[in-house]
Amino acid sequence: MDPFFLVLVSLGLLLLFTLVYASLGSRNSGHKNLPPGSFGWPIMGETVEFLFGKPDKFVFDRMKKYSPDIFKTRILGEDTAVICGPNGHKFLFSNEQKLFTAFRPHSMQKLFRSYKTAAGAPPQPTAVEDRAKVARDEEAKVIRSPGFLKPEALVRYLGKMDSITQQQIRIHWEGKDLVKAYSFTKSLTLTLACRFFLGTDDPERIARLVENFDDMTVGMHSITVNFPGTIFYKANKAAAAIRKELRSVIGEKKAAMSSGAPMGDILSHMIVATDPTGKHMPEAEIADKIMGLLTAGYSTVATAMTFFMKYVGERPDIYKKVFDEQMEIAAAKKEGELLDWEDLQKMKYSWNVMYEVMRLTPPLQGTFREALTDFTYAGYTIPKGWKVYWTVSTTNKNPEFFPNPDKFDPSRYEDGNTFPPFTFVPFGGGPRMCPGKEYARLAILVFIHNVVKRFKWEVVDRKEKILGDMMPTPQKGLPIHLHHH
Repeated sequence: MDPFFLVLVSLGLLLLFTLVYASLGSRNSGHKNLPPGSFGWPIMGETVEFLFGKPDKFVFDRMKKYSPDIFKTRILGEDTAVICGPNGHKFLFSNEQKLFTAFRPHSMQKLFRSYKTAAGAPPQPTAVEDRAKVARDEEAKVIRSPGFLKPEALVRYLGKMDSITQQQIRIHWEGKDLVKAYSFTKSLTLTLACRFFLGTDDPERIARLVENFDDMTVGMHSITVNFPGTIFYKANKAAAAIRKELRSVIGEKKAAMSSGAPMGDILSHMIVATDPTGKHMPEAEIADKIMGLLTAGYSTVATAMTFFMKYVGERPDIYKKVFDEQMEIAAAKKEGELLDWEDLQKMKYSWNVMYEVMRLTPPLQGTFREALTDFTYAGYTIPKGWKVYWTVSTTNKNPEFFPNPDKFDPSRYEDGNTFPPFTFVPFGGGPRMCPGKEYARLAILVFIHNVVKRFKWEVVDRKEKILGDMMPTPQKGLPIHLHHH
């Protein structure tokens, strides 16, 4: 036998045994009172079941098998505790930055944290506490302190949001009978996000970005195997293309600003912002942060809009109530007058419908945390460095809180109907409540208003398969028949 082949086989076996040993060794944390559950297979853990068996089913099955409060698993390369139910939500929200901090799976770290230091390596603080501080500082610096996502700032953008939505509907849906809802909502939400975050609405650029964002978001929760044909390889290639496009946008924005163009978007703020030493943020870092913001303002909002089209398209009775509410608002407007803040406050039933959409099909299944210290929950110990997985799914379909949980019923949220605390938290809670909640609400309600007053629609295939990734996706893009009013 070829000696070179024997060496390759030996090295491969050595690597395999090393990985298995490391995987098994990571489980021997010295803690005897770990939560019930299974770490699954060596190396892979239960990642395959988690990613490809529908994340909500993954959670439900283990809550039944092990505990309704907490269970352990190993997913995406990490020993993980899944904390469940309303008490789990409360515990997580009230202990942010005390017991744990935000954590991105390795796939997301590699896709979003690609900017280099002078030494050529990603700036990755080693201590968990250091990472927590960096995460807090970055979040405040990029989003919270400028106040771009506060209602009073969004009000100024509302008219533009309305006019862009009308324009997109005219371009893509006017005069058509059969369309795919998901492709339109992705194009619309990325157009809105680019206008809001970047101050640009170049249609050719947005079309290029949509294609790449599709590939990248699929890879955000994936196994980090980076060779041709894998999900992560495709996502990594797409992220590089997005980054290149954003570097071009940054260059154009700097040139425009030097010519005296107004600074009304987040990108402009990031370009001029300085750290305590007076240094500006490197362009590569700006591109990565903007890429993260665009992802947050794009994929989940598009998913919510798409499933509104699905559920309402299947229920003419609910469509009628949404239509009546929106036409009452439209009737009070002058010809060509854009939506204002008061109009959105009148869309109570429409927003109840969206609540029910997000309960049945959460746009994002969950997020991860990292334990800053050993802590105890429900009588079990979670070691420092473990990951904690939070998901809305542990309460959203619990019949104890939502009778007939599989029924689409917006009346659940009408005045007088209340839920136990922490049972319905579509935007999270505590210090890490989604900062883009109001932005999403405005974009979705403006979309509903403009679609409902122009069209009635029917879903072509009510049994269309929903791909069970972390972000639910209709397999065929949700084809619908449009009927013009």
